[in-house]
Formats: sequence, C-alpha cells, structure tokens
Amino acid sequence: MTILAIETSCDETAVSILRRRNRQPGPELLASEVASQIAEHEKFGGVVPEVASRNHLAQLPHLLERATTSAKVAITEIDAFAATSGPGLASSLLVGNSTAKGLAIGAGKPFLAINHLEGHLLSPFFGGDGIAPNISLIVSGGHTLLVKVRGVGDYEILGRTVDDAAGEAFDKVAKLLDLVYPGGPLIEARAKNGDPKKFDLPRSMLNSGDLNFSFSGLKTAVRYLLQKPSVTAKREDAEESCKRNENAREVPRFARDDSVVNDLCASFQQAVIDVLREKSLRALRQTNSHTLTLSGGVSRNRALREDLRATCEKNGIEFLVAEPWLCTDNAAMIAFAAMLRLQNGAQSSLADEIDPNLALA
Repeated sequence: MTILAIETSCDETAVSILRRRNRQPGPELLASEVASQIAEHEKFGGVVPEVASRNHLAQLPHLLERATTSAKVAITEIDAFAATSGPGLASSLLVGNSTAKGLAIGAGKPFLAINHLEGHLLSPFFGGDGIAPNISLIVSGGHTLLVKVRGVGDYEILGRTVDDAAGEAFDKVAKLLDLVYPGGPLIEARAKNGDPKKFDLPRSMLNSGDLNFSFSGLKTAVRYLLQKPSVTAKREDAEESCKRNENAREVPRFARDDSVVNDLCASFQQAVIDVLREKSLRALRQTNSHTLTLSGGVSRNRALREDLRATCEKNGIEFLVAEPWLCTDNAAMIAFAAMLRLQNGAQSSLADEIDPNLALA
C-alpha cells in the first residue's frame, strides 16, 4: 500500500509518500518534502491567508515532482491520495484538498480527508504498526488540547484552551518583546539564558476544577510587566523618558535590557510548562491512563519535552513524543493517519468539503 498525502492547512506546503509492505513491521517513508513560508510572512508579523494560499499554488507542483522523483514512484503506482481537510485556513486547505482529489479522480484511486489535529495526535506513533490507548497533549499555534485516545478515530476531548492556544501566546509575547515571527523558537532560545523564577507570572486555570487551559491572561501579565520602568529600563535616559510620558502604554522598546528579556522569556515559558504539566497529570489520574503522548508545533520546545519526560518517569507513566521534524506541519503525519484509517476500511467522499473549524471529536 502506497499513500501520497498533501498538507496545506496554514503556511507550509508539504507532500509525503508512505508505503506499507506485507510482513513489514511498519510503514516506510519514501519521501517527505516541505516548503516553508516563514520568510514570506515574517515581514507581516504573522500569517496572511491570501499570501499563504498563493504560495501553496506555486509550490505544490514542484513538491509533487520532487516527492515522486525522490521516492521513485509514479503517480499511477499510488494506491490512495490524502489531504488535510481542516482545521486551518480555508483558502490554504482548498489548494491541497482540491489537488489530492484531482489526483485521486485521475488515477481512479481512493481519497482520504484527514483532520490536521489527528495527524499531530498520531505522530508520536509514526513508523509503528498501530497506536495504543493514551492521553494526548496537542500543543500548537492554534490549538491546545487534552484528548483521551482509545484507538484510531476514537477520541474524547478532555480539555481545550478557552482563549489563546499555547503557541499563540508564545507568538504574541514574542511580539511584545520585539522578537521576529515566529516567536516560539526565539523565546525558547532566550529562555536558556534567563531565570525562570525571576518574575512571578500567573498559572491560569490551574485550580479551575477542569482540564481546560487559558493563556490570554499570562500574555496580558507580561504586557503589564513591560510597562514598569523598573523592570524594563536599560539606561537612565530611558527611565527619564518614561517619567515624562506617564500615560504611555508601553516602555519604549529600545529601553529593554537583554538580561530582562531573557528572564521574561524564561519566566513566561516556565509558566506555560507548569500549566501543561499539571493539567496532563490530572488527565492521566482521572482516566487511570498510563501513557502520555505529546505532539504539535510547541512540542519541539526542549524544555517542555524534558519537563514532561521527567514528570512521567517520576510517576511511572510512559511518555511518547513525536520526533522534532514531525512536530511542525508536515505531510508525513497526514499520510500515516490516512494509512491507519485506510487499513480500518475508511475512505472519504470526493463530495466532502473542507472545514476550517473541523473538530477532532
């Protein structure tokens, strides 16, 4: 069985080819091509949907050619075609979805519409024969979810963010600190040289009695902190400038001390990690589960991975995390999800539409 998958849910164009042979212990990744658009969107400080979709249209034909050439597979040898159908940007989803449907029609092969979040959720098991029941923590730019996983397609949402996702909070705080987009990796880099205990930032909804998350208040706390001259002034002239303009909403960015920024990044990052860790532990205990999986773009954060790994080891919990290259948007995880669904006899109708707000469960 050979599957070609396309991922265009946001600002990365990706094509992957995955093959499963009889008597082979797991699928073999024949090709995985990704074209990033970070440089295109950096000047805007975030993803512009129209720019993203135009770039998908330009990049996708080249990636398809590169993937099939690299895999040494002709389109006629593909057994099924898959694409992300949501959630994501509507104009971006349409590009990949329409292309995969066209290829499926032309080749007379099945088409599978895959939930982007399911791709992330299953990615810690990539390369294996199947998946085991687990509690899945998905942490990305647009989503923060705790999911009880019973099997492929059998999911129960235990908790979700009620406002900003964790990755969204990283990007917004980075913007407050004048760090370029995307801000998550830069905050992580600065945090390595900072003191995570320097600033007492809130751990929102830690005692809410449920498994939901909230990161908007944490972002706002950082903003208010930045307005304090005693926190952000680097030079005497900057402090005087702040005194002269008491109504200013924010200290001039040039006045921020590098060491203060490092401490802020470390304190912010630790606040996010603390909430993710504690909520995950509660989910494991409440469901009597013994396996925690971590996926999504923010799961590339090494401090988060190490913290959860140590916590799981201490509590006798198995911890599985997606490989770093599988954490950000890619088509390999979409192909893997499609292969598992196809093995269970599932396929999608060509009449199925994309859904920018597609729910996981």
